[in-house]
Amino acid sequence: QVQVVESGGGSVQAGGSLRLSCTVSGYTTNYYCVAWFRQAPGKEREGVTSIYTTDGTTYYIDSVKGRFTISFDHAKNTVNLQMDSLNPEDTAMYYCAAKTSLSAYWCAPHRGGDYDDWGQGTQVTVSS
Repeated sequence: QVQVVESGGGSVQAGGSLRLSCTVSGYTTNYYCVAWFRQAPGKEREGVTSIYTTDGTTYYIDSVKGRFTISFDHAKNTVNLQMDSLNPEDTAMYYCAAKTSLSAYWCAPHRGGDYDDWGQGTQVTVSS
């Protein structure tokens, strides 16, 4: 059984930083993608960033490029999302999701193919 467990999040003032972590367990393959999605009140869920754990290929939406960094710690089997220069528009519930894939291309959330396994979400609140 695949499990996706998030940690981190919280509240911070604009310009501050937060770090989210996501541990994925239960896959029988090393070929999988991990992504972070977010959903703000009254808005649709959006895919923010992804990483292909096999080779480290990453993807970011334009609004977080240069501010967010996704990485994979092989030793801990954990994906970390470092979020810097946060602004109020980043306030949302953040969800970690994972899926198996033979190609890094399909990891980017906008390229189609649903993510299969989801965490419970963690709240990020940025005040002005």
